[in-house]
Amino acid sequence: MDTKRTGNLGEKIAENYLKKKGYQVLEKNYSFRVQGNPLKGEIDIVAKKDDIITFIEVKTLWQTQGNFFSPEEKVNFGKQKKLVKMAESWLMEKKIPLNSKWQIDVISIEINKPSFARATAGEEIKISHFENAISYC
Repeated sequence: MDTKRTGNLGEKIAENYLKKKGYQVLEKNYSFRVQGNPLKGEIDIVAKKDDIITFIEVKTLWQTQGNFFSPEEKVNFGKQKKLVKMAESWLMEKKIPLNSKWQIDVISIEINKPSFARATAGEEIKISHFENAISYC
């Protein structure tokens, strides 16, 4: 499965997970071009629970023998800075004050590759939710 389809599958799994946890999904795949950077950025999911707006980065990885890292390790310092700028952009676009309650979470999804047929049914999937994972102050 290619990277795009893997990402889409992970985002769908994360969205279902969040809804079960009581989050209201406000937007998916919000894109924004960061000033001074030719590449656009994307926030996978913007959701709200209670009075906190949460920007969620979803990282998905097929588990095979030889994987030496977890999906959340792909959220490096550069990606973190970009996520903060994109979150601030979303808030400004929606006219929500930057001093409102908001946070950036990372959801890591690992799918057991040999069991993909079962994984789509909810088995063989490991979801890790790192709340308030990225500091923006």
